Amino acid sequence: MLRNMSVAPPLFEDGTMYTIMLQHSSNLIKSLQKKVEANEVIEVKDVFGPYSMDVVTSTAFSVDIDSINHPSDPFVANIKKMVKFNLLNPLLVLIVLFPFLGPLLQKINVSFFPADVADFFFNFLRKIKSDRNKNEHKNRVDFMQLMVDRQISENTDDMSSQKGLTDHEILSQALIFIFAGYETSSSSLGFLAYNLATHPHIQKNLQEEIEKTFPEKGRPTYEALMSMEYLDMVVNESMRLYPVGIRLDRMSKASVEVNGVTIPKGTAVIIPVYTLHHDPALWPEPEAFKPERFSKENKDNIDPFAFLPFGAGPRNCIGMRFAVLMMKLVIVEILQNFSFVTCKETDIPLVLGNNIFAAPKNPIKLKLEPRGTAANFL
Repeated sequence: MLRNMSVAPPLFEDGTMYTIMLQHSSNLIKSLQKKVEANEVIEVKDVFGPYSMDVVTSTAFSVDIDSINHPSDPFVANIKKMVKFNLLNPLLVLIVLFPFLGPLLQKINVSFFPADVADFFFNFLRKIKSDRNKNEHKNRVDFMQLMVDRQISENTDDMSSQKGLTDHEILSQALIFIFAGYETSSSSLGFLAYNLATHPHIQKNLQEEIEKTFPEKGRPTYEALMSMEYLDMVVNESMRLYPVGIRLDRMSKASVEVNGVTIPKGTAVIIPVYTLHHDPALWPEPEAFKPERFSKENKDNIDPFAFLPFGAGPRNCIGMRFAVLMMKLVIVEILQNFSFVTCKETDIPLVLGNNIFAAPKNPIKLKLEPRGTAANFL
């Protein structure tokens, strides 16, 4: 299903999607302003989930669903149904434990998605693809167009077309893109908000860097945002402490000996990401939230395979730059206007549930405090 990971990266190599992200972060700030005025306690997943969904669907398919303001939209409902189903799906657990079964299940047409959800998205994507083919949107740059451009027939015997995508693969990669963008980005943002609320001195330091980089609540530019050192440190440390993907699964391409143990070619290898990120031999005081671990002075001392929030190697997360950019932008714009604070509904310490992805046992609940006049774009 993921034999064409190379199809996606051009979308994430620069700031092409940045304008779309700015639009949706602006919508989110306006929504948060209303919650602050009403003195509401917020569930962070309810805040970051719609934002992540809107950004993903807009950048992937040029479809603006505005789930922040329209939570009952059929697209929104089906994505939520898909996510809820997959987190509880025994087939997904089976694939995580035994990844070599994936191709077999595909060959016998076993789906990870409820039939009605798969039908909804297949019809949706088929309509988009049909419209694109008719109108020849040569100048459109999004995930769907990149996949359509690489389209091949499922029955082709032309080996030179091996890098193209079949209809089934387009659907699969699109759903994976939506699932990953909605679930992992929103969860990572939720953990980041919690870490900032429970470490106000770190939040204050970050706000000072934001004010220095974007004076008078100026809108963040792509280049300046990606050059912010302390922001990068805070985001990385939050992903170390709470990696959404708590494990990685790989297949050994050749026999290799590690510490006297031979791993034969074709062996399923499980990498315990959460355990690596909390190993005191690699990270002193691993349960502490310390952004300085990722400072310029310390970064070179980190083993690259000790920090794996997006995996590693050629199969690492296809949207890594996309996800980090989305997280950085929205956190900067929120902290320009508000501060995250704990409240009586906040669970301290945070307890994780027993899921295959890192998720809090109970929803993370926080409050926002305003920081003076709202930004100019509100």
